[in-house]
Amino acid sequence: VQLQASGGGSVQAGGSLRLSCAVTGSIFRINNMAWYRRAPGKERELVAGISNSDTTTYVDSVKGRFTISVDNARKTIYLQMNSLKLEDTAVYYCNADVVEFDGSSYFAVPGGYWGQGTLVTVSS
Repeated sequence: VQLQASGGGSVQAGGSLRLSCAVTGSIFRINNMAWYRRAPGKERELVAGISNSDTTTYVDSVKGRFTISVDNARKTIYLQMNSLKLEDTAVYYCNADVVEFDGSSYFAVPGGYWGQGTLVTVSS
């Protein structure tokens, strides 16, 4: 299972970006997916998450500006980021909690899988 994140870049404050994260590999089901970020000098934080029942959660600082969504058919999650602020500058990582089948049993990797990270830089 691999996660490929894309869509990062440089944008001026107030602008928008859309991040994508495609899940490839043989999986039985995607349970939860999420976007995290790590800003310079800060700990990694959960930005947004979405469950397999489409329940979403957001960190307070992005509520009303960011939207997480999932395309189950394409096994891709998106993070639409609007009204970007300087403090949104970070490396963004996608995470997928999936169930796999090895031919005889179902299993899940603790903590799920991670994408490689995509850099978002917001400038004034």
